[in-house]
Amino acid sequence: MAAPTSHKLFSALNCRSNPDFSAPPPSFNRRLNSAAFYGPSALILRFPPNFHRQLSTKARRNCSNIGLAQIVAASWSNAPAADSSGGSAPAASAVDAAATSAAISAEIAADDNVSAGAGGNGAVPVQFSGSVDSSSYSFLKSDGSMAIHAAERLGRGIVTDAITTPVVNTSAYFFKKTADLIDFKEKRQFSFEYGRYGNPTTIVLEEKLSALEGAESTLIMASGMCASTVLLMALVPAGGHLVTTTDCYRKTRIFIETVLPKMGIKASVIDPADVAALESALEENNVSLFFTESPTNPFLRCVDIKLVSEICHKKGALVCIDGTFATPLNQKALSLGADLVLHSATKYIGGHNDVLGGYISGPDKLVSQVRTLHHVLGGTLNPNAAYLFIRGLKTLHLRVQQQNSTAFRMAKILEEHPKVKHVYYPGLPSHPEHQLAMRQMTGFGGVVSFEIDGDLITTIKFVDALKIPYIAPSFGGCESIVDQPAIMSYWDLPQSERAKYGINDNLVRFSFGVEDFEDLKADVLQALEAI
Repeated sequence: MAAPTSHKLFSALNCRSNPDFSAPPPSFNRRLNSAAFYGPSALILRFPPNFHRQLSTKARRNCSNIGLAQIVAASWSNAPAADSSGGSAPAASAVDAAATSAAISAEIAADDNVSAGAGGNGAVPVQFSGSVDSSSYSFLKSDGSMAIHAAERLGRGIVTDAITTPVVNTSAYFFKKTADLIDFKEKRQFSFEYGRYGNPTTIVLEEKLSALEGAESTLIMASGMCASTVLLMALVPAGGHLVTTTDCYRKTRIFIETVLPKMGIKASVIDPADVAALESALEENNVSLFFTESPTNPFLRCVDIKLVSEICHKKGALVCIDGTFATPLNQKALSLGADLVLHSATKYIGGHNDVLGGYISGPDKLVSQVRTLHHVLGGTLNPNAAYLFIRGLKTLHLRVQQQNSTAFRMAKILEEHPKVKHVYYPGLPSHPEHQLAMRQMTGFGGVVSFEIDGDLITTIKFVDALKIPYIAPSFGGCESIVDQPAIMSYWDLPQSERAKYGINDNLVRFSFGVEDFEDLKADVLQALEAI
């Protein structure tokens, strides 16, 4: 007998949104522990002897809307079911039917009692306990294991037996009665209340990132720039002063130079390694915050995080390190003394070039200040994006290991090549902060910047001759990416203005992905031979 199509198979099923398990459907004519289930799904559903227990304890709580619980709870066709021999299934006795109904009802009642005792109602597919138990994964010593298990199997606040964290798509959260709402408002009950203020899926991501950073709290937002701008506005008061560095992401510089002055906020800009300039800025101004990347974009300069933190703290200034180029695996900014660490999660954290996000981590007191403003401004991360970041984190250590290795080996090859004028990579002894990077980093990242021995056109020929990397404005993903900053990020400025930032026409930024090293090496070398 040919198997029916899914359309024909389920055409008689009308799933109810709130299934009633108190009695079996009309055509449920056999005991649940029989060898086969006669009815519309006779060809696809077979149940183990203890299925009635599994149904009430697992399917009823955790199955999705296409799961077994909903199928069994459906309204079945009254047409006679065919048995395996082609005839009608024999009718069950009244005793059988009564026993089956009683067994199911008893099991459900028992499960409801157990669930009620645990604080649930036994009918919610996914429950959120309101907090994540970070102590349950504190024994993990490896960042790789932490990235996989922290805030999920070990300490997840979402109550489910699914291996992966469910995506909770909702824009608001309801209260069963007004008394519960009042309890929430008076801080006796937990709720997110509204989607902009939090989400169970997002909380898992934040707790996982906190574990990796060694932080008390983490706040995830819609992009890295969202995280940067909200942090700066939250922690630097109107009329205040901050210190930043010359080499940095251009959009961050634009915000500091054009938007913050409208709030009366001024900035001192120093070289990443100029400690004397930092001390001078702290002496001459009432500095609230030192905000810098380390390594920086695109020259991968490194800041002595421990030293600048000690200097700033003596003057009452906070230190925030944008560690996007390092990842939390290669550098632990908080343990080095920084107050806050910031990342564009779009890059290595997501790792697949398919999702935007940014986060800050640090002590709850500081993160809460930023969170308060974030709740006003918006820029909320979608829970589906949070799921993608959680997924990306599970392979972070594997990807970063490969990218660290490929970039380091390629940096050495490029430095020795006659058609390459200069290489910028903290793992090379020629890098100005190499010794510092050796002290405060365990790996040097997957990005290498270098200058071709030639002009703008020669460099374009090199980039266009490459076959593996994409010409694009990001980094840190599985796919290799290459760009000329003079064109990609600074093309609106004349050459003389670009030169002020060190952006020469022959500068290339190469983000090595997780492709095979030999393939990447061959591609880069053949592109160099083409110029």
